[in-house]
Amino acid sequence: MSLRHIWAITRKELQHIIRDRSTLILVLVTPTALLVLMAYALTVDLKHVPIAVLDFDRSALSRRFVQQITAGDDLDLYAQVDSLAEIDDLLMAGKVKAALVFDPGFSQDLLALKGFRMQIIIDGTEPESGAFAVDHISWRAEEFINHALSEQIQALGFRLDNLQPIDLRVRTWYNPSLKPRVDLIPGLISMVLGLPALSVALTLAHEREHGTLEQLMATPITRGELLLGKMLPYLLVGLVNVIVIPILAIIWFDIPFNGSPFLFFTLSAIFLFALLAMGIIVGVFMHTQAAALAVSFLVVFFPGFFLTGIFFPIASMPEVMRLEALGLPGTHYAVITRGVFLTAIGLDVLWPYAVMLVGLGLAFTAIAALFFRKKLG
Repeated sequence: MSLRHIWAITRKELQHIIRDRSTLILVLVTPTALLVLMAYALTVDLKHVPIAVLDFDRSALSRRFVQQITAGDDLDLYAQVDSLAEIDDLLMAGKVKAALVFDPGFSQDLLALKGFRMQIIIDGTEPESGAFAVDHISWRAEEFINHALSEQIQALGFRLDNLQPIDLRVRTWYNPSLKPRVDLIPGLISMVLGLPALSVALTLAHEREHGTLEQLMATPITRGELLLGKMLPYLLVGLVNVIVIPILAIIWFDIPFNGSPFLFFTLSAIFLFALLAMGIIVGVFMHTQAAALAVSFLVVFFPGFFLTGIFFPIASMPEVMRLEALGLPGTHYAVITRGVFLTAIGLDVLWPYAVMLVGLGLAFTAIAALFFRKKLG
């Protein structure tokens, strides 16, 4: 294998990337833009969820509870209604996402410590907004009940300082505020870095489609040198994104970076090698750019959404899906990005994932070389 031959192909591809504005934007600008777009689209903090209230009790206690749950920015009181039919109309029109219904004996039962007679109706067509409203109302109801219970205990002549309440302390590590972006953005990096793999697949398909690949094969350059020369330019461009994207995540989205930058850069290079090798396989089998584009989305991007553990825990997937996830570089890299960004773990913990990425990269490269020889030999 000649380094001079590899460098010749690499230089040719670098010149193509620089001269072709669309390719340059795809591999250098689009990953950053895609991360920003997905970060804002997928990590929306729910606020100002509209609710309706049907108060059959009409007591000071029920009104105080409504004021308490709508005091912040989480829930907004859209309407006070007089019947269940009005609630149904508002839900059907999409004007409210949840409704509270107070039974006539709400305040009496609460003061008598007989229960909390309130119903929550949610719009099941938007489960996230409905679940958010239920969680917020439940949390406020717990506070409200505790306060009412304290008042009742004091009314019975007991002193609260003589009681020993349950002291439950919850401590959240690595993401104390439980912001979805802090967890999601490091995982999304594994998806947006997949665009160079798309580009290398399109490049191979383009050269086969226009007949220039056969011309290259007529030169003394071997098939292995050709494949490595095709991969290296996109690996270099991908490493530029490895530097730019974490800086964007830290500065723009305030994502903590607690680990080693050198370790992150090194493992990212290994991930790009495995991902580009997967893109090479697509380019080897597809004869047109349109087919390569479609298959790249099916093989690289679509599984990245559902099988890499970014959105859904791998442990909760069926066994067949878990086995399939192990064959995706993004599955292992998502663990690496979250581990380096948030928990500051080192190579002593991440080495199995690094080994898997190296193994996948070598296996994909071998498969590409094998079938590439069969296609053009």
